[in-house]
Amino acid sequence: MVALRSIIAAPQVGKPGPVVTVAALLLVAATFVPLGYIVSTVFSTGPERAAELVFRPRVGELLRNTLQLVVCTVPICVALGIGLAWVVERTDVPGKSWWGPIFAAPLAVPAFVNSYAWISIFPTMHGLGAGVVISTMSYFPLAYLPAAATLRRLDPAVEESARALGSGPVAVFTRIVLPQLRLAILGGGLLIALHLLAEYGAFAMIRFDTFTTAIFEQYQSSFAGSAGSMLAGVLVLCCLALLGAEAGLRGRARYARLGSGAPRAAPRIGLGLGTIPVLAGLAAVTAGALGVPLWTIGRWLRIGGADVWDFTAIGNALGQTIGLAAAAALLTTLCAFPVAWIAVRSTSSFARLVEGANYITSSLPGIVIALAMVTVTIRWAPPLYQTASMVIAAYVLMFLPRALINVRAGLAQVPVGLEEASRALGKSGTSTFFLVTLRLTAPAAAAAAAMVFVAVATELTATLLLAPIGTRTLAMRFWALSGELDYAAAAPYALIMIVTAVPVTYLLFTHSRKAAGI
Repeated sequence: MVALRSIIAAPQVGKPGPVVTVAALLLVAATFVPLGYIVSTVFSTGPERAAELVFRPRVGELLRNTLQLVVCTVPICVALGIGLAWVVERTDVPGKSWWGPIFAAPLAVPAFVNSYAWISIFPTMHGLGAGVVISTMSYFPLAYLPAAATLRRLDPAVEESARALGSGPVAVFTRIVLPQLRLAILGGGLLIALHLLAEYGAFAMIRFDTFTTAIFEQYQSSFAGSAGSMLAGVLVLCCLALLGAEAGLRGRARYARLGSGAPRAAPRIGLGLGTIPVLAGLAAVTAGALGVPLWTIGRWLRIGGADVWDFTAIGNALGQTIGLAAAAALLTTLCAFPVAWIAVRSTSSFARLVEGANYITSSLPGIVIALAMVTVTIRWAPPLYQTASMVIAAYVLMFLPRALINVRAGLAQVPVGLEEASRALGKSGTSTFFLVTLRLTAPAAAAAAAMVFVAVATELTATLLLAPIGTRTLAMRFWALSGELDYAAAAPYALIMIVTAVPVTYLLFTHSRKAAGI
């Protein structure tokens, strides 16, 4: 409740107080623990030993695999996402109201479940090609959603003017529409690339080595030795390079109309004879992203029959998952309030620092954050090692930005004048917060908590490293059973994870439509 008290303690309505500032600074300090862990490891290892561990053939192989995966997958996902968004938002394709939710739905299927589904059908799948296929089917919605939202916001008058001046459909798209999708393309591409760097389960199943899989193997063999820490350092540099590249490419460009304009939808393009081929393409993407995992899970459930439904084990896993996810969702949402308060109610460079620090940390792979937490607890707080508290703390660091985005949006919509009126009527700061601010922010906070809940419920890598002995979440049970090639027994856990994630995926889809003014 520290975050809650911090907000209430603000001495002036709308102005961050000293307690709020201290709470935000403590959170910022916590977010820098993973980076501090990497830096301290490099110094403690020594320059010669560090160079020896970094500049070796194995690191070169991992770097090559990781770069190939990013270079191949991101353009495919972006092209697929933009193409699907264009078809759904700008053409008269039949069933256009259904295709949007369908193409957002793959986000409900964890990538490691997708990998399990594909190798169940094609047992020989492995290597780079398999990684690109599975990653594309898992992550293309991250490019589709922002592209579709941007297309819905674009002013059709600009395109109409270009056509009136003699530009053809291809020229209008490449010269008018595509530049306005720049921010959506860069943002979606960055998210996809960061997911690729962080993913462990999907690539471990297809035996494709990346930095994350190698770090996990190194940790298991040498318990967070210097070799694994150096690999983590290289991985962090890759993440920071991606962030810098995206910021550089994004630049200061902005695409917006100068006035409010006349809000109207762009006229839809008739597909004519192309309707059948387009529908076939949409169906093929749906089959690969949703049909394969759902059919595979159904097939294994049929093969396993009633025996795979071990309700005692499933109930225990579900209970532990709900417990961890609920605690992490509540704490993460509370921690987001001081940061969001400063970000919304202040325009200083300090506000940008406080907010930006959380996004930098969230871009780091979960395995790096987990290794940092392991090292910190072993060296300075041994009683916390392998406790639920430390697992939840790692979740907060990993998923705080997901809550922050929603809480900040909610706070931004709270008129400061209402808070001032409440204080003028004699209400205390505490009463004003609960009667005005919290009530108006509650829907956004609930959405934030829901998103963190599902992210924790399907998280695998950090949970495997940090979970106390005896912990068996849905993801951990699925991973253990699929690792034993008992695919039938793993199917119920995969199904429950997908069902858990569906409501929040739909919530994300509806929020993207609201952001576009739909």
